[in-house]
Amino acid sequence: MITGELKSQIDQIWNTFWTGGITNTITIVEQLTYLIFIKDLDETEVRNELKAKRGFKYTPVFVKEQQDFRWKNLKELDVNKRHELFNNNVDGIFPFIRNLGKDKSLFSVYMRGATFGISKPMVLDQVMEKLENIDMTNQDTKGDIYEYLLSKLEGGGTAGQFRTPRHIIKLMVELMKPTLEDTICDPSAGSAGFLVGAKEYIDKHYSVTDLDKAAEHINKEMFNGMEFDATMLRIASMNLYLHGVEEPNIIDVDAVSKDNTISNAYTLVLANPPFKGTIDKDSISPGLKNVTNTTKTELLFLALMLRQLKTGGRCAVIVPDGVLFGSGNAHKSIREEIVANNKLEAVISMPSGVFKPYAGVSTAIMIFTKTGTGGTDNVWFYDMLADGKSLDDKRNLLVSEEAFNAFAFGNGVEELSKEQIATLHDKFNLPDIILRYSNRYKENRKRTEQSFMVPFSEIKSNEWDLSINCYKEIVYEEVKYDEPKVILERISELELEKNGLMQKLKASL
Repeated sequence: MITGELKSQIDQIWNTFWTGGITNTITIVEQLTYLIFIKDLDETEVRNELKAKRGFKYTPVFVKEQQDFRWKNLKELDVNKRHELFNNNVDGIFPFIRNLGKDKSLFSVYMRGATFGISKPMVLDQVMEKLENIDMTNQDTKGDIYEYLLSKLEGGGTAGQFRTPRHIIKLMVELMKPTLEDTICDPSAGSAGFLVGAKEYIDKHYSVTDLDKAAEHINKEMFNGMEFDATMLRIASMNLYLHGVEEPNIIDVDAVSKDNTISNAYTLVLANPPFKGTIDKDSISPGLKNVTNTTKTELLFLALMLRQLKTGGRCAVIVPDGVLFGSGNAHKSIREEIVANNKLEAVISMPSGVFKPYAGVSTAIMIFTKTGTGGTDNVWFYDMLADGKSLDDKRNLLVSEEAFNAFAFGNGVEELSKEQIATLHDKFNLPDIILRYSNRYKENRKRTEQSFMVPFSEIKSNEWDLSINCYKEIVYEEVKYDEPKVILERISELELEKNGLMQKLKASL
């Protein structure tokens, strides 16, 4: 989450908009997002220019006539001339960014709605000056900014929609290990954090040659999402574009509605769908109700993921704990569908503070494979007790920033030695989860430990209950008490001591 200096910087920018007469929250979010996009676009170009000196091939974003549109040059211009470039709707900056995507691509469709909304040159100047002072190079600052901005939107979070913390995204991506052959989807894309996380993983695990060979697939087919909020559609598209996906396929649709007819299309789903909320019965895609007859979105999304995955496709999804043990028919039916008719791989319980301060709900990560014919043998359970941050509203780091960032913003578990992982474990379980998940069938751990296996037959006999507390064994240490005679003697001694002190006190009066 956003705290400290960064929060103060964004608040100052927010106040600049307000004092400049721009008070509509959505307008501020959109305008600030466009400016961040333009700034990052230039920074990406600078990095590519430096790599080009080492033989890297790329197509420049800015041609010779568009050099004034680059952030590094914009900030040097006269205040009024700069504002004219932004305000020019024929050959200015906004026509430029509206036409960045390929013709007829979804990116270009969403960006056509991008309009400049800062009427005063001095407001633009002050906002750009403040943005210039924010370091976005060494961490996922854009995501933190989006999270904070979105929390300001009226009704933000009321539908259970919260940005997934970067280190949790990293954990899920590392567990699923996306490949160049995958076609990846997030049906509740938001700002596209999961898709960006998957792209970063692929960039780090494949050579430039392999990435070049798969460029067509990466740019047009690999990254898919669903989102019906216009602001989020643009943010997600810009986020993926900046991470090297030229034609991100983010569809404007309510994922669980009749309008979404996609099925058997993806090999990997990564998602954190809304935790709560309902949809009108008549709007629900009919096929989903056949799996779980409900209006609850958290259950409908699970049915949707099964429908959208190809046979053999994998899914890692965050669900509220109620999905794991809810006693209603709809809850039981979706769990039975996943466990009995497909292959449930793992349930990773997370502490309730992971989404604070925006939500205190307890959650878990479910990992499953679509088979359509069953296949669940043993399900791996892990009780995550610590995610590296305090579980209160402050969410302060409990481990060194260097170690945390090495995992969350570096190469994940590869950045840490086994000795470091063991040392960090009491306060940071995520590296241990990745190591143990890959070796889960080789271990034979007791149910008193943090992770263990549960057979299919036991889950079935428990009405498909997937809560870890249903299976975890707690060892109670025996407490030995002194014999009553010894305790009474001790009480008598204390009584005598007390009386002696009372006598001394009275004598001193």
